[in-house]
Amino acid sequence: MPRYKLTIAYDGTDFVGWQKQEPPDPDAPVPASGEEPKRLQLRTVQHVLEQTVRQVVREQVVVTGASRTDSGVHANGQVACFTSEPDASKGVGWPIERRTENLVKAINSKLPRDMLVHSAEVVADDFNPIGDAVEKEYCYTIVSGPVRPLWDRRFVFHTWYDLDATRMQAAADLMVGEHDFACFAQINHGRKTTVRTIYKCQIETPGPGKFVIRVSGNGFLYNMVRIIAGTLMDVGRGKIEPKMVREMIACGDRRKAGVTLPPMGLRLEWIRYGEGTGDKG
Repeated sequence: MPRYKLTIAYDGTDFVGWQKQEPPDPDAPVPASGEEPKRLQLRTVQHVLEQTVRQVVREQVVVTGASRTDSGVHANGQVACFTSEPDASKGVGWPIERRTENLVKAINSKLPRDMLVHSAEVVADDFNPIGDAVEKEYCYTIVSGPVRPLWDRRFVFHTWYDLDATRMQAAADLMVGEHDFACFAQINHGRKTTVRTIYKCQIETPGPGKFVIRVSGNGFLYNMVRIIAGTLMDVGRGKIEPKMVREMIACGDRRKAGVTLPPMGLRLEWIRYGEGTGDKG
C-alpha cells in the first residue's frame, strides 16, 4: 500500500479554506425525526483535491493536509498525503511502478486552474503531514501608497499609509525566539498552549511600496501571522513603537497587538520535515 506525499499550490481566493466543510443546507426541508439534515459541500481545497485524486486512482482515498489554511489564504508549498491500495484485477489504485511523475501529470490534468500539484513522492507508511512537520514558512505581502494594486490585488493587502521598513524590522527582530504568543492569536484559538518558536521574521522590500513579511517557525496559532503582519504594519506607519512588541508578548493581551489583516496577502510558502522523516524504507 504505497503512501504518497503531494506538494501543492493554490490560489485561495475562491476556496473557503483547506478543510472540508459540510454545513446543513439552510434551504432544505426540515428533516423528519431521526433523519440527517441535507448538507452542502463547500468548495474547499481538501475536497477538490480529494475528489480529483479519487478520479485518478479510482479508489476512495482520504487526502490529509499539513496546514488548515483559512478562506482566501494561498499556498505555494502545502503538503498533503494519501494511501493507495492497488488492485490490478479491479484496475484501481496507483502502484509505485506507475511512477510519481505520471501521478502528478494525471492529477494536474483534472484539477481546476486555481490549483496545481508541484510534486509527488512515495513516503513511509507512517508519514504524518501534520505531526512530522518541524518548520513552516508563511509570507504576508503589503503594498502601500496612493495607488491601489490592480493586477495582483488578489494576492496583496493595500494600505494608504507609507511604511518604514527599518522600524518594521526592529519590531520583527523582537518576535524571534520561543515566546508565549497569546497576544498574537485569535481569541478562542482552541490550542492547549500558545508557546511557539519563531526562527525568522524578516521584512523584504522587493520594490517601491512593497513589503513582504516572511515568518518561519515550528508552528503557528490561529490568525497568528495575519496579526503579526497587522502589528508590523502599525509599527511601520508610526502608530506603535517597535519596542512595544516586548510588552505585547509579556502581557499576552490580544487587545495590545495590531489588527488582523485580511487573508488575501497571506501565503503558505513551504513546510519542512526532519531529515529522513517520511522516507520510504
